[in-house]
Amino acid sequence: VRPDRPALPDGTPAEDKIAAIGIRLRRWVSFHGIAINVEPDLGHFGGIVPCGVSDHGVTSLVDLGLPVTMADLDLALKAAFEDVFGPAAIPVAEPSRKAG
Repeated sequence: VRPDRPALPDGTPAEDKIAAIGIRLRRWVSFHGIAINVEPDLGHFGGIVPCGVSDHGVTSLVDLGLPVTMADLDLALKAAFEDVFGPAAIPVAEPSRKAG
């Protein structure tokens, strides 16, 4: 248990896994992703050891008392990304139309 981590409302240490970040490099190309438990059926984690972390359980945002949806998380991640990297607009070209 890490004393610098915040406790749950009842005072117990908050050490359950809530997210994962993945990075892979292959042939000089990077792949990355993030998984955040918003409101999964936590019973599905009973038969696995997520990311090899066997000393702690698994939780979700909703399980921790945060009534959020996937759409809420999407908006929060987008805002955080823009805070770090700046807003980005990618122009989409109109599809070419063949005469005929």
